[in-house]
Amino acid sequence: MVQQVPVEPQAVAAGVENSGVHELLSDLAYQRLAIVNVMYLGLPGAGDREWVLIDAGVMGTSSSILGTARERFGAESRPSAIILTHGHFDHVGALEDLANRWDTPIYSHEMEMPYLDGRSSYPPPDPTVGGGLMSTLSRFYPRGPIDVGPRLRVLPADGSIPGMPGWRWIATPGHSPGHVSFWREADRTLISGDAFITTAQESAYAVATQRPEMHGPPMYYTPDWDSARSSVERLAGLEVDLAVTGHGPAMQGPAMRAALRTLARDFDRIAVPAQGRYVNEPATANENGVTSIPPPV
Repeated sequence: MVQQVPVEPQAVAAGVENSGVHELLSDLAYQRLAIVNVMYLGLPGAGDREWVLIDAGVMGTSSSILGTARERFGAESRPSAIILTHGHFDHVGALEDLANRWDTPIYSHEMEMPYLDGRSSYPPPDPTVGGGLMSTLSRFYPRGPIDVGPRLRVLPADGSIPGMPGWRWIATPGHSPGHVSFWREADRTLISGDAFITTAQESAYAVATQRPEMHGPPMYYTPDWDSARSSVERLAGLEVDLAVTGHGPAMQGPAMRAALRTLARDFDRIAVPAQGRYVNEPATANENGVTSIPPPV
């Protein structure tokens, strides 16, 4: 059974939905593509190389992302970069096609590189956790690796993000070894990727309805729960005003912050499965990829 942290309705970010794109701030919007969100950072009408794409959706969503980019930034406007929170299949499905079309570099954390340059697959998902259809089906999800090596770049060690002035990347491992979140202190905006999410991603019903709830990372694809806990604790300490996640609606304000603090405080009860492949022993990895995987339950 998936635990949850209910969130008051006013916590849902008061953005404007335009053709499936949720406008949150003057320079930030997100688009739900099937089971995942992608983010667009840049002012509408921005010129060529004056905006960035954050994450790249599931396979088959290139045309949707290209269409939104043309409508939002102009027919000939290309991003200066594609920035990844991590490399799971639902965040990189259109990555190679988009990067080639736009002739655009791809930035990721160093620990995520093996899954993006062909060296290593991710640990197997755990379909026994979460109790929902999305978890059950996870045994069939692609776990890579993909190979976009020629376009790959490592995020700068100083925490800056190319093409995103005023933002910093924060290491938030657990859901994947090199998972990162993006933080803009000036307006306390967080792009958390899957470090925490706002829907019960294990449940197909919850994915369809998008009822706002505060959750830990998707259970079936999280191989290191101790690191995931530490990452949520770190993000809860930021006192976020607006949170945009990889799955579920964006959330805002005091009710969202209270739910995030509750998730951090009670992470083991809310987010961690009672039992599962990675509950007592994590998968481990180094800069070359996965080094050990516990046996299946």
